[in-house]
Amino acid sequence: MPGPQPLPPASLYQRCDPQELSFQTTAELEDLERIIGQDRALDALHFGAGIRSEGFNLFVLGPNGMGKHTVVQHFLEDRAAREPVPPDRCYVHNFEQSNRPLLLELPPGKGVQLRDDLDQLIEELRTAIPATFESEENQSRIHEIQQEFNQRQEEAFQEVQQEAEERGITLLQTPAGFTFAPVRDGEVLGPEEFQKLDEEERHRIEADIAHLQERLQWVLRQVPKWRKESQEKAQEVNRQMADFAVGHLIEGFKSEYADLPDVRAHLDAIKQDVIDHVNTFRRDSAQEESEEDGGYEALLRRYRLNVLVDNGGQQGAPVHYEDLPTHHHLVGRVEHRAEQGALFTDFRLIREGALHRANGGYLILDMRKLLMQPFAWESLKRALYANEIRIESLEQLYSFLATVTLEPEPVPLNIKVVLLGDRFLYYLLSEYDPDFRELFKVQADFEEDFERSTENNALYAQLIATLARREGLLPLDRTGVARVIEHAARLVEDAERLSLHSGNLADLLRESNFWAREAGQEVVRAEDVQTAIDKQTYRSARIRERLQRAIRNDVLMIDTAGSKVGQINGLAVLQLGDFAFGRPNRITATARLGDGQVVDIEREAELGGSIHSKGVMILSNFLAARYSPEHRLSLSASLTFEQSYGMVEGDSASVAELCALLSVLADAPLRQSLAVTGSVNQHGEVQPIGGVNEKIEGFFDVCSQRGLTGEQGVVIPRTNVDHLMLRADVRQAAEAGTFAIYPVSRVDEAVELFMDREAGARDPETGRFPYGTVNRLVERRLEHYAQVYRQEHADGDDLSGDGQEDG
Repeated sequence: MPGPQPLPPASLYQRCDPQELSFQTTAELEDLERIIGQDRALDALHFGAGIRSEGFNLFVLGPNGMGKHTVVQHFLEDRAAREPVPPDRCYVHNFEQSNRPLLLELPPGKGVQLRDDLDQLIEELRTAIPATFESEENQSRIHEIQQEFNQRQEEAFQEVQQEAEERGITLLQTPAGFTFAPVRDGEVLGPEEFQKLDEEERHRIEADIAHLQERLQWVLRQVPKWRKESQEKAQEVNRQMADFAVGHLIEGFKSEYADLPDVRAHLDAIKQDVIDHVNTFRRDSAQEESEEDGGYEALLRRYRLNVLVDNGGQQGAPVHYEDLPTHHHLVGRVEHRAEQGALFTDFRLIREGALHRANGGYLILDMRKLLMQPFAWESLKRALYANEIRIESLEQLYSFLATVTLEPEPVPLNIKVVLLGDRFLYYLLSEYDPDFRELFKVQADFEEDFERSTENNALYAQLIATLARREGLLPLDRTGVARVIEHAARLVEDAERLSLHSGNLADLLRESNFWAREAGQEVVRAEDVQTAIDKQTYRSARIRERLQRAIRNDVLMIDTAGSKVGQINGLAVLQLGDFAFGRPNRITATARLGDGQVVDIEREAELGGSIHSKGVMILSNFLAARYSPEHRLSLSASLTFEQSYGMVEGDSASVAELCALLSVLADAPLRQSLAVTGSVNQHGEVQPIGGVNEKIEGFFDVCSQRGLTGEQGVVIPRTNVDHLMLRADVRQAAEAGTFAIYPVSRVDEAVELFMDREAGARDPETGRFPYGTVNRLVERRLEHYAQVYRQEHADGDDLSGDGQEDG
C-alpha cells in the first residue's frame, strides 16, 4: 500500500560546507563592524534616540543573552559623542530659606573651578577679616567710639553732680546704687544732724534731692540708649571694615564669572552674609579650634559648593547604565550626619542619582531590576512626567521618619531613557500600566535569528572571529566555523535560520577554546566544537539518563515493537534550565457508548493545561464533524498519558491522541515501533510543533538502547521538515535504513503508517467511506453507538443500518 515515505538522509540535516568559506582560519577575517540581523531594532533605536518629543523613550525587547545591552550601549555612545556636553550642576546654600538649597547650572568644568574658588575664598576670609579688625585703623575707630560713649556718660553724671553741689547736696555711689545726701561745711549730714535742721530747711533739701533724683534717673535711662548707639556705631565700623576686607576678595572672584549672573548673585549673597555675621569672624584661633563644630564652622560651610554632577571630563552627552535602580540611586538622596544623638544635614550632603548623571544624555535600565525595587518605577515615571528631578527621600514622602531634611531646588530633566527587558514584561506593562505607553512610545524589537545563506554564513564567520578576538580565544579553522554555524541553526530549531543569541555563541566559543587548548592545538577545529557541545549535554543530562534507564528497565513502560489497539507512543520535550531533551510517553484511549463526551483524564485530574485541553476538544469536534455529521455522536471516550505525574501542556500530542482513539473505534492495532508528534486541527490537517529534533532523538535513544530493527521511526508534521538538524547518530541510522523519519500533512497519513491499512476517503456520490478502510470502520462503530443510543431513548423506532458488514 503506498503511503508516506521516509525522508532521505539529506533532509535530516543541512550541512555547512567548509569549502564554501573563503578563509583558512578566523584570524584572516576582519572584525565585524556592523550589527547583523537587527535592522528593525537599529532603525527603532535611530528613531527613538533622535526624536526629542516627550514620551518617545525606548523599550528594547528581546530575551536575555541577545546582547541587547552591548548593542544599545555602543549605539548610544557613538551617537552621544556627537552631542553637546551637558552643564555642571551644583547646589549652594539658600541664605533666605536654608532648607531649600539653590541649584546652579554651570558650563562643563566650571563647577569644580567654582568649588575650589569658594574654598580658597573661605580660607582667605579666615585670615583677612581678623587681620582687618586687628589693624590700627580699626582699633583706633573702635576706641574713639568707646571713648565717646564714656565721655558722654561721664559728662552727664558730672552735670548732675555739679547741680547737686550748687544746691548743697552731694552724689554718693554705694553698693546699692547712687544716692544723694546734704552737705554742710564739706561734711555729709547724718540723719541726726539732718533732723536738727529747721523744718523749712529740711523741706527744701528734700525737694532738691527729689529733683536731683529725677535728673539722675533720666541719665541712667539714657545710658543704655547711648551704649546701644555706641555699639551700632562700632558695628557699622565693623561692617565697613568687613565690606572693605571681603569686597575686594569677592570682586576678584566675580570677574571670573562675568557671564554667569547666577554665580555673581550668589557671590553677592555670600558677601552680604559675611558682613551680617562679621562678629563671628572676630574670634581668635583658640576659639575657632574649640568651637570647630559650632557656629563658626557652620557659618563657613554655608559658603562652600556641592558639585552634584561634574561634566568637565565628559566627551559628548553622557550614556549611563544603572545596575541597581533603587529609588535613591535614580533620583538621588539627602544624607544626614549624627551629632550628639541627633541627625543633621545641609546642602553639602545632597547626593546625585542616575538621572542626574545621565541628564542631557541617555540612561539605560534593566526593566526587571527596576520593577524589583520598591517605588523605583513610580519615581522614574514621576520624573519623566514632570521633566525634573526632585530629590525626596522615601521617609519624607511617606512620613516614615520625622527628622530635619532639605527640599533642594528641582533639577530640569532632559533625558532619553532606554529600558531593556523581555517581551513578556513589555506587553504586560502595555496592558496594565497606562503610563507606560505614554512614556515609552518606541519599541526596538531584537530578532532572535536571521536567514541562513551563503552571504550570511560569511557574516556569521566574521561575528565568530570578532567574538573570539574580543575574548582572547584561539582562532577557529573553517571546519570549526562550519560546525558552529550548524549548531546555531539547531539552536533556533530551523535549518534555514541562524541564532543571534550572542551569549550562547560566546559560551560555545569559550568552551571550544578550552578543549582545543587541552589538546595542545593552535586553532579550534570542528572536533573541538563538537566536544564542547557533547560536554555541555553530558553535564546537563543526568535526568535524561535516569529516564532512559527507567524505560530500559520497564519502570516507565514504552513499547518499541509489536502492535496494540488504543496505545501509541507520543513525544514530549522536557526543559530543565538551558537543557531540553525529548522523551516518549505512552498514550492510551478507550471508547464506549455514551453521550458524545471525550474525557481528558489529565484535565480532570488537574494535571492538564489549557492548551492541551483545547487539543482534546478539537479531537471531539473532528470526530463529530467527520463521522457523525447527521446524527448524535453517541460516544464516551477517555484519553490519558500513562505514568505521567506532572503537568501536561501543549497540543503536540493531539495527532497521537486522535490515532489512539481511532484505533479503539476501528479495533485496529497501532505499530509500537513508531512514535508521533504533531497537532491536528478540526479538518484533520497536521500542524507544526516545537522541539522536533529533541523529540526524534528522545525516541531514537530508547530504540537504540533496545536495538534498532529497521521498523522504528518517528512521524512528524511535514511543515517541520525544514526544522530538522538531527544528531549524527540519528542521521547514520537513517542512512543505514534502521531508523526512519516520516513526514505527514494529514492525520489520515499517520493512520495508514500506524495501522498498515488504508485510511479511506469519503465517496462524493454516496457520501460513505470505502469498505475495509479505517475511516469506514470508525464510521460503522459510531453509527452502531448512535443506533443503540436511539433505541435506548426511543422505543419502537426502526433504526437499523444498511445491513452490510465490513471485511
